[in-house]
Amino acid sequence: MPDSRTSATRAYNSTLRAEQAASTRQRILDAAAACFARSGYAGTSLADIAGEAGVSVETVKLNGPKRELLLGAFEQAFSGSESRETIAESEVGREIRAVADDEEFVAGYIHFVAEANRRTSGLWASFLSAASSDPLVRESLDDLLARRRVDFRAAVAELERRGLIDPAIDDDRRQELADAMSFLVSPESHEQLVGQSGWSMQHYESWLRDTLGRVVFTR
Repeated sequence: MPDSRTSATRAYNSTLRAEQAASTRQRILDAAAACFARSGYAGTSLADIAGEAGVSVETVKLNGPKRELLLGAFEQAFSGSESRETIAESEVGREIRAVADDEEFVAGYIHFVAEANRRTSGLWASFLSAASSDPLVRESLDDLLARRRVDFRAAVAELERRGLIDPAIDDDRRQELADAMSFLVSPESHEQLVGQSGWSMQHYESWLRDTLGRVVFTR
């Protein structure tokens, strides 16, 4: 008859190893994000990531090739998770949509996007650069952009549900509004306004709210 104590010990050890592996991977992805943002994709080696994370190069290799670390680092920095679900499907997306007050909803949405842009500042440029020379990174970028388009269509649908945009608009207009939102809250806008022009994050968020109000919202 199996010893229940032995089974419990094995289960505990298995859980502990899984938690340690997850913690190590998160540290590696954080290190990869820092290295890619600082030195670019081509200028970053697995040894650089290992040194930043305080682990061996072999440990970094076990967590994937460089292109996979780039994607994982970006996903983790943007949303806090490597999950490749859309923002609308994510826990944070559901929490934002659950806010009943329209003003609080808009403020929460803008704050999330602004902070995500801040966390991925520099990393996005490395992603674009890598995609220009690596077909597999290009595929990852195309997938990310496709999910981004889905997210902004979902955002427009939520605004329409709340009566914040004209409910009588047609599908072409919905897509136009989604494209406009994507442009305004893009990583490029954050880089130009915060990174290059020196705006504070508070100013940036205020500008996003005012500009979206003029371009997208009807009230």
